[in-house]
Amino acid sequence: MSIRNTKQAYGWVAIAIHWLVALSVFALFGLGLFMVDLNYYSSWYQTAPMIHKSVGILLFMLMVFRLIWRALNPHPESPANHKTWEKQGAKIGHWLLYTLLFCLMISGYLISTADGRAIVVFELFEVPATITSIAQQEELAGDIHEILAWALIVLAAGHALAALKHHFIDKDNTLVRMLKSTK
Repeated sequence: MSIRNTKQAYGWVAIAIHWLVALSVFALFGLGLFMVDLNYYSSWYQTAPMIHKSVGILLFMLMVFRLIWRALNPHPESPANHKTWEKQGAKIGHWLLYTLLFCLMISGYLISTADGRAIVVFELFEVPATITSIAQQEELAGDIHEILAWALIVLAAGHALAALKHHFIDKDNTLVRMLKSTK
């Protein structure tokens, strides 16, 4: 199994990052939905947001690494049976996923730091509050965060459905090459 991508396949680093991001996004979405209904007396009232923020910051760092890794590695070529519109759609879809993810994480940061307090990441390090002067920052960023979260989940579901379509209907290796690396 190759660590780096080739023109034919993804390496294990790209595959691991892909699935770690996917798992994190869906876990954070579920945790976010759970947090909305927490009240002050819930034992999760402080714990759930701390986990959500900490994982969100780590996900941001992983996504920065992912973009660097992507820039330094070849991108596997699309299977020969893919139509031009499918290739363009995949490219646009991937960049939309990246854009939504970064905008979502930035809006989360703006919610969490609106009061001037740093984000403490699993008590390992802090991310300081740098922008605190936007009028109604917490509410505005919160509304944006919710809309972007739903948009990301819908787009990710479409991404997964496209991969399943390629696997079960087109019978090509689009899905398989994101499940295992070849030499």
